Amino acid sequence: MGVTLVLIRHGQTDWNVERRYGGDPETPLNETGRAQARALAPLAVGPFDSMWMSPFERCRETARLMGADADVADALREFDFGALNGLQWDDLDRSTQAAIVAFDGFVAPGGESVPAFAERIDTFVGALGAGRHLLITHGGVIRHLMRRVGRDDAVPTGTSITLEY
Repeated sequence: MGVTLVLIRHGQTDWNVERRYGGDPETPLNETGRAQARALAPLAVGPFDSMWMSPFERCRETARLMGADADVADALREFDFGALNGLQWDDLDRSTQAAIVAFDGFVAPGGESVPAFAERIDTFVGALGAGRHLLITHGGVIRHLMRRVGRDDAVPTGTSITLEY
């Protein structure tokens, strides 16, 4: 048996609406995000071999509103954009925009590097073992995992996707 990941992107926050880079700061769910999380409740039923969530409050609240009894995994936290946290695309200079688009070699000023981000996620997923696992996490984490299986579609807030590894 392989590894099946049911990936939940936390509910919407105001920073998501404003399209701000929000890797590390605590940004709470807004009313839409709370409704999205409640709508995901049927997914919490399982069966799952494990349930995990990012330590950030927006994921904890999503899990609580879903009724998911998930353990906290620091490895599932969002990419740390460092000095870019809170900024929008138009706030960035062209070289930073180009580096973000290229993504794989990007290093956020005062934040995290994409290779370090990828390593912490891959190490966590590699340790899960065979089975079906629910992960409540962030857009960047989900994007990384999708790219590992050759996909690069967007996963909106408050939605889920299932991947086979």
